Amino acid sequence: MKMLNRSAITVKLSQDFVDWINNLDDDSETLTLQDVNEEATVYLIPEIEDEEQLNDMVQEFYLNILENELKSWEEDESQWPAELSIELFERFLTIDPAVMVFDLDFSNRLQAASVDDLEDQA
Repeated sequence: MKMLNRSAITVKLSQDFVDWINNLDDDSETLTLQDVNEEATVYLIPEIEDEEQLNDMVQEFYLNILENELKSWEEDESQWPAELSIELFERFLTIDPAVMVFDLDFSNRLQAASVDDLEDQA
């Protein structure tokens, strides 16, 4: 088992985010909070030791996370909320921090690829 030099935050959607999703398309099935949070997104962040460092990381990365979460539901940015602020982040998302992160996969080395690179390959 390898301890990574990272911490992590798990991101789940709030009811406000679900309401936004459901207002995107009248023809779609109405989603519930439980539906959208059956799976969560995990973001690795620099190592943190306390709540103050967590708050600093959220301030630094909130826009990246918020844009990624919005894009996963709607690629057309004109459909996104007008102002992507920290207040919107806090209203739309909940986070659960994990200070220590371990890698249990002994057979595969960690690899990194930019999300932009992956989109270019599609």
